[in-house]
Amino acid sequence: LASLGGSAVGLLSYETLVHAVAGAVGSATAMTVFFPLDTAKSRLQVDEKRKSNSTPIILAEIAKEEGFQSLYRGWLPVISSLCCSNFVYFYTFNSLKKLTASGRGKSRPGKDLLIGIAAGVVNVIMTTPMWVVNTRLKLQGAKFRNERLHQTHYRGMFDAFSQIMANEGIGTLWNGTLPSLILVLNPAVQFMFYEAMKRKAGRGGRKISSAEIFLIGAIAKAIATTATYPLQTVQAILRFGQHRGDGKSGVIGSLSNISSLLMDRIRRNGVLGLYKGLEAKLLQTVLTAALMFVVYEKITAATFKVIHAHLNTVVCYC
Repeated sequence: LASLGGSAVGLLSYETLVHAVAGAVGSATAMTVFFPLDTAKSRLQVDEKRKSNSTPIILAEIAKEEGFQSLYRGWLPVISSLCCSNFVYFYTFNSLKKLTASGRGKSRPGKDLLIGIAAGVVNVIMTTPMWVVNTRLKLQGAKFRNERLHQTHYRGMFDAFSQIMANEGIGTLWNGTLPSLILVLNPAVQFMFYEAMKRKAGRGGRKISSAEIFLIGAIAKAIATTATYPLQTVQAILRFGQHRGDGKSGVIGSLSNISSLLMDRIRRNGVLGLYKGLEAKLLQTVLTAALMFVVYEKITAATFKVIHAHLNTVVCYC
């Protein structure tokens, strides 16, 4: 009973909630700042006929052809999905970290990796439908170079959910789940390197500056993104819903879709075709992750400082 009670406290503690809210706010802030880079990345992943690879050129083309506001097309569903996704991830990650704490105050990269994978699996299962919908909304109205891509017409998030379920089946909302589950390695590797570098930088009780947090977050995300980018391309294509696959269902069908998409991209564009949009993705994710970690650390530090000051005041008053 004591063990179960301790587990419940770990899951429901205010500290875990602070980490989750700070992670959600930090990611939303960072994504808003660098959202046009995510727009460029999505176009390059899905529209393989687009010749330009330079991120500034892609952004200029989109702004010229579709208007400047198109660079922020789909911002609301993306931010909504991102807030939910990061809240779930940070809450799960910090809950598991608290529950598995050894009591000696030490953490290891291997342990951080396993916790990150577990948090990622929970996050993927719970939030994939939101990401499927926001991928559709973000690319709605886009001018594709690839004539094989069809346009979608949704009036908003709820309309997209209802149309997808009615016309394509509820299972479509979990399109790309298998590559997403494999891609839990991305945030897991990111957090493993982030936590390890942060521990090293803060050795001996040294205070880590915002600039160092930004750099550590950027390096961790760059490593994770480069390692997993081909699967992120497959994930984006499956979420967009234009790939019909070979008719097989279940995990075997999903693996078949992933392999056929990878081979098709290699056949059409060479091995480098798997990394189409990597420049935009690195710019977006590295800068976004770095800024997110700075905001996250600042919010958690400030919140805990206020809470501890309040608790000390209550204790003194009593």
